[in-house]
Amino acid sequence: MTETIKLSVVIITYNEEKNIARCIEAARVVADEIVVVDSFSKDKTKEICLSYGVKFVEHAFEGHIQQKNYAITQAAYPYVLSLDADEVLTKELQDSILQVKQNWTHDGYYVNRITNYCGKWIRHGGWYPDKKLRLWYAPKGQWTGINPHDRFEMQDKCTTADLKGDLQHYSYYSIHQHLDQVNKFTEIAAKADVERGRKVTLCGMIIKSVWKFKRDFIFKGGFLDGYYGFIIAVISAFAAFVKYAKIRELYKTKQQSST
Repeated sequence: MTETIKLSVVIITYNEEKNIARCIEAARVVADEIVVVDSFSKDKTKEICLSYGVKFVEHAFEGHIQQKNYAITQAAYPYVLSLDADEVLTKELQDSILQVKQNWTHDGYYVNRITNYCGKWIRHGGWYPDKKLRLWYAPKGQWTGINPHDRFEMQDKCTTADLKGDLQHYSYYSIHQHLDQVNKFTEIAAKADVERGRKVTLCGMIIKSVWKFKRDFIFKGGFLDGYYGFIIAVISAFAAFVKYAKIRELYKTKQQSST
């Protein structure tokens, strides 16, 4: 492709007044339009977005996958960069995207995401490089996965490449926020697993949770991130345990309601 393509940057939001301005500021460098699909935020997210002149759409939230697929339909251009509100393009990644816009050679492009946890950039424990497919020709794929863990999946025989530069992810500002998110996400994940018919034994709960801590902290080098590497590994293992516990609780509730 010889001519420069037009790029839609698509972002979904809910109560993101703390992050959204930073995200939009960086996205404007590469975007021909910015689309924000908001699930009726109660803070200043809408006010901030409108101040930047973005296309702002309000749409009821039915799930991460559903919301992101809906957001694509709101884009004016088929070439899409999908961002979360707490993500920021680095200068190197901006330059890579601008180069791709001038010479689009693949159907999709991967980026490496690096996460900031309580002020520290996390580089181990399986958190980096957190490769994500975020730039693509929309007609050749769709968001899929199991809520709340979504992923963009390209059609068969599509080609992909890697971009230089990191996507900065400002995930958690406090341990308290992380624990709140664990409760929220394990609720969603447990319900999705029960709908798929997944079950777990008490023995499985223990073994899988302990293994997750060992894998992330020891084998994937989480200990190299120091104190916060340890905190992340513990909470991640705890999250796995909580999800399995909620799965068992949901099955118990279903059995009681059917008798």
